[in-house]
Order: sequence, then structure tokens, then C-alpha cells
Amino acid sequence: MLKEIFISLVSKYSIDSEYINSLWNEIAKNHSKKSRYYHNLSHLENLYQNLLLVKKEILEWDVILFALFYHDYIYNVLKQDNEERSADKAVKILSSLSIDLDKIELCQDIILATKGHQISENSDINYFTDADLSILGSRWTDYETYYKNVRREYRYYPDFLYNKGRIKVLKHFIIMPRIFKTDHFYALYENQAKNNLNKEVALLSITNDN
Repeated sequence: MLKEIFISLVSKYSIDSEYINSLWNEIAKNHSKKSRYYHNLSHLENLYQNLLLVKKEILEWDVILFALFYHDYIYNVLKQDNEERSADKAVKILSSLSIDLDKIELCQDIILATKGHQISENSDINYFTDADLSILGSRWTDYETYYKNVRREYRYYPDFLYNKGRIKVLKHFIIMPRIFKTDHFYALYENQAKNNLNKEVALLSITNDN
């Protein structure tokens, strides 16, 4: 389904089917790397399904879709500039499609916002970052699968290093007044997300103590 959505999206801006297919193949290849256990096509699918729930609230749907396909285009756990490099890729692709500069800049801003997930003055950005974090508010069994897959992505790091860094990330979200910036996602996921995060912190703390 993601392939059809992408091709339909880009076909609005290009009639070059070979180019369009090459762009999709790059996205599919990057998200299907063996090193990706969570940040893969399944994540994009989940993000899309959550965004569909608020489509009527989103002002720039096409831009949101471009951000969806490119926000994790670059994902290397050993680097700290994945969002910046992914945003650069999106800018390059959207520029090649002669998309308006203001929309290119919005796509760039959306992708960069996934680094800190802070509240934005732009509602489209808030809907996107909330949908990107929707896994945090899933039922515990799904959340457990998620955090174990994230750990597999960071398998290069020993437990004592990984646990320390992971706890820091989790507490970053826990101390936020609101993890989810929009009323829709707040009502849907906030309480469960806080419960899940606190439970994972407790589990990681036990491992650290041992």
C-alpha cells in the first residue's frame, strides 16, 4: 500500500514514471535494511494510519506525506545527524519535483521536528510528531515489541551504556507537561504512554542495578 500511496503522491508533480519508481525503490531499500528493526516500512505504515485519523485537520497533506516517507530516510544509530541528513534528502527530492519553496521548507521543518518532538506553532508539525510517537501509547505488548526492536537497532552498545542513554530519552518524554501536543493524540495515547515509559524505565533501572 505504501508504494501505491507514494507513486500517487509523486505523480502529481512528475510524469517521469521511471524517476518516480526509482525514488520509491530508494525508500524501500533504505527502510528494509537488516539493521532496521523498528524504523522500517512497518513504522511508516503505522504513522500513515495514525495520520489518516486527523487528515481533515491537516492543511498540507501532500507535504505531510513527503515528510512521512523521508523523515527516517537516513537512520544510523552511530550518528547524531540522521534528521538533518534526512531533511536534506527531502529538500533535494522535492526541489527536483519543482515543489513550491514554502512547502519544501515545511517538509524540512517537519522532519527536523522529529528530533526533539517539541511543540510547534504549526499544527501540521504537531500532528506529525504526535503520530510519530503514537507507538509510545500503544498497549503494553506492542510497546514491549517496540522497545525490544529499538534495542536491537542499538545492539552495538553494551547494556550499561544503552540503558543509561535510553533512560535519559524516556525521562525526556516523561517530564514533558504533554507528550502529545494535539488534543486528538493526547486523548488517545497520553496516559498509556506515560505508563509505558515509566514501566520501561523501571525495567532498565533493575537491569542497571544488577
